[in-house]
Amino acid sequence: MAAIDNLIPGESIVVESKKHWIAPVRDSVLAALLIVGAFVVGWISPSKEGGLVGVVSNVLDLLRIGLFAVGVGWIIYNVILWRTAEFAVTNLRVLRYEGLVQRRTSETLLTSVTDVRLNVGVLGKALGYGDLRIFSASGAAGEDEFKTITGPTEFRNAMMARKMQEVQAAQAPQAQTGPGTGSAPAPVAATPTASPAAAAQAAAATATTATAQAGAAEALQQLADLRDRGLITTEEYEAKKADILQRL
Repeated sequence: MAAIDNLIPGESIVVESKKHWIAPVRDSVLAALLIVGAFVVGWISPSKEGGLVGVVSNVLDLLRIGLFAVGVGWIIYNVILWRTAEFAVTNLRVLRYEGLVQRRTSETLLTSVTDVRLNVGVLGKALGYGDLRIFSASGAAGEDEFKTITGPTEFRNAMMARKMQEVQAAQAPQAQTGPGTGSAPAPVAATPTASPAAAAQAAAATATTATAQAGAAEALQQLADLRDRGLITTEEYEAKKADILQRL
């Protein structure tokens, strides 16, 4: 598999996904219309005769063959895309590999991901597929769309969970060193009477921080679901997300 073959040292796959079987059906509507058009052209084509009618008949025959060939080729291409597409979330990146001869790939660092939007219609909810759009710090140039993938909600949640872990890992050194300092404070000798109380306070602080971070991750997922269902606007989502992250 391409996703496994392209892992870097220290990287592991968290969740994988494929294109849903409905993808080639969804992408081949125009191709099917071309094939139908080929049969229509064959039906209205006049019988072989000489003169101008014969010329028109030959042109329509060429058109019929062309429409049929393009339609069939287009469907085969969509089936190849469906069979070869791979999507994965690792502990470091979001990976996308599509195509066979002309490979389309994208590898987005989780640290650069700014937002994930999920689009699951009524049919997608029933059959288990949807579209994901990933936004990165590079703006519109960094947008990446994962179309008709299986398990889109689980894929999105895995990305958000890994992103939250990255944020927590980045904030941990700052919490240890304190604001405005470049190094950890010098160790303070603990007296026998003070160490049990200090240990209890440290344990309570750690438990409180972990609870707050878990609550923030759950709140972000709920906010994203509300936005994807159209219950809140994008502006409301962004404002609430910034408020939740600021509280951490």
